Amino acid sequence: MTFTAANDMTGIRPSDRKLAVIVVTFNSADTIVGLLDTLHAGLEGLSLAEIVIADNASSDASAAMAEAHPVGARVIRTGRNGGYAAGINAALATIAGDADVLILNPDIRLTRGAALRLVAPLRRRQAGVAAPRIFHENGALCHSLRREPSLRTAWADALLGARLGSGLDMGECICDLDLYEAPGIVDWASGAALAVSAEARQSIGPWDESFFLYSEEVDYQRRARRAGFRIVYVPDAEVIHFGGDYRRNARLYSLLTANRLRDYARHHGAISTALFRLALLTGEALRSLGGSPVHRAGLKAALRPLPPTAMGGSHP
Repeated sequence: MTFTAANDMTGIRPSDRKLAVIVVTFNSADTIVGLLDTLHAGLEGLSLAEIVIADNASSDASAAMAEAHPVGARVIRTGRNGGYAAGINAALATIAGDADVLILNPDIRLTRGAALRLVAPLRRRQAGVAAPRIFHENGALCHSLRREPSLRTAWADALLGARLGSGLDMGECICDLDLYEAPGIVDWASGAALAVSAEARQSIGPWDESFFLYSEEVDYQRRARRAGFRIVYVPDAEVIHFGGDYRRNARLYSLLTANRLRDYARHHGAISTALFRLALLTGEALRSLGGSPVHRAGLKAALRPLPPTAMGGSHP
């Protein structure tokens, strides 16, 4: 699936449908207050909203800071660091089934009215997940939209690089700036900020906790599409992302690379998975030539054997 324009996603109106804002924290004391400070303006126009913080056993003051904030968040202490999906699931277990949800990283900042604009398309038939336009803290556009992982996208990224591969409509990342200007339908989008309708989350079920971090949003949005829901991009809903440091963190990049391979293997046979792994190895090897510790970590991750349960074709 490629990016598809969708011009019927305008027309925002206040709604009496319930909305729950979910934030997963883990040692997020340096970012969580900044997010909570933006929620009053960000939720403007939405009268029935609750804020739920799932804290994954932070060793800092994340949970206490969230509890003390005047926005009135409800804090769930999960008692363990089970990963991003586990935190989301812990929060979802406490939320009414008829509530839409807005899932945010703690390093996201909402602009005024962003939540209303983002959830508006969820009132329309088949729109199950909505993704905003994301900017970096320096004002640059974040390339947050993606194509379904495939051999074509993997080899394009490996040999051409993400930006050139996308420019030829072949890579996984959608980097064409023009495509970020209008509403559209995509395969998946960054999990840093996503809205999910009550109907979609009831149909899709819980997030897959086996990923711990990275690729859980790929898996969830793929299941949304298979359940008949669309992933819609809403450029009028703007947020700012202060994080996204996996490209500078060898440990995080290693985990991202390993989970990309594991996610692909779940839905493809041994030969296709071997070719996908070879694409990852080729790309990381080429980018390791300059001595990058991040890409060396990615190369090692792509070499690791998959667990037996990761192979064997398509998973539900």
